Amino acid sequence: MYDYDLLVVGSANADLVIGVERRPAAGETVLGSDLAVHPGGKGANQAVAAARLGASTALLARVGDDGHGRLLLDSLRSAGVDTVGVLVGGAPTGVALITVDPSGDNSIVVSPGANGRLTPEDVRAAGSLFHASRVVSAQLEIPLETVVAVASSLAPDSRFVLNPSPPRPLPAVLLAACDPLIVNEHEAKVILGDSAIGDDPEDWARILLAKGPRSVVVTLGAEGALVASKDGVRRVASVKVDAVDTTGAGDAFTAALAYRLGTGASLEEAAAYAARVGAAAVTKEGAQDSFPTAAEVDAL
Repeated sequence: MYDYDLLVVGSANADLVIGVERRPAAGETVLGSDLAVHPGGKGANQAVAAARLGASTALLARVGDDGHGRLLLDSLRSAGVDTVGVLVGGAPTGVALITVDPSGDNSIVVSPGANGRLTPEDVRAAGSLFHASRVVSAQLEIPLETVVAVASSLAPDSRFVLNPSPPRPLPAVLLAACDPLIVNEHEAKVILGDSAIGDDPEDWARILLAKGPRSVVVTLGAEGALVASKDGVRRVASVKVDAVDTTGAGDAFTAALAYRLGTGASLEEAAAYAARVGAAAVTKEGAQDSFPTAAEVDAL
């Protein structure tokens, strides 16, 4: 019935990465490493991560008619992603400026570029992709109204996964479609706003679930994740690894979870697998370059 295990709707960026001893304070200049350019963007990252794991994957996105756009298309195709839904033109390709410190932590500034021109009309024109996809995932590096259009374009039996990054308040109609809503600790606090109580992620998960999603996942970095549904809140452990670069790890987690849900795994089973995928991703530098194959995840 389905041609794709996963349709990702989202951003495609060129990641411009510089290693720094420490991130600069306001008004300060620090020297860094040579500039490295990698294919990235949360949408493209999720599509590549899923394809590396063996998922039949398509991407609906927009890139510029420029060198960065060609870099992204080449990377997607080499990973096995179907790029029939990648639109070209309208603005320069989006760019992410990333600094990475010796511990592997990163700071990111994004120039949306063509990502900001992916419209609800583009979503509606891609109706055949939605009806051919078992699971659809999205993020918030494209316009919010476009993500709302995604949630209303799903096939009757398909599942919608949302990672609201960068975080912002979400309309009720979008929250109600999420199964699950996937957030890290920072994203959870932003979305909860005044509803945030204390520092207990279990409480955040319960309050988020009460706002309308069918299920919620809170990622906790090296501590694994929490899954919340009508059946309760449960912790999922991660695998201990030496982190080199956390760039893209959240995207790898989301892609793996979405893919496994489509294969019939329970939310807890999918999150446990996704935690292993995320752990494998932080052991290598870069975003898409760090994403593991299914065999590498099994070995971990």
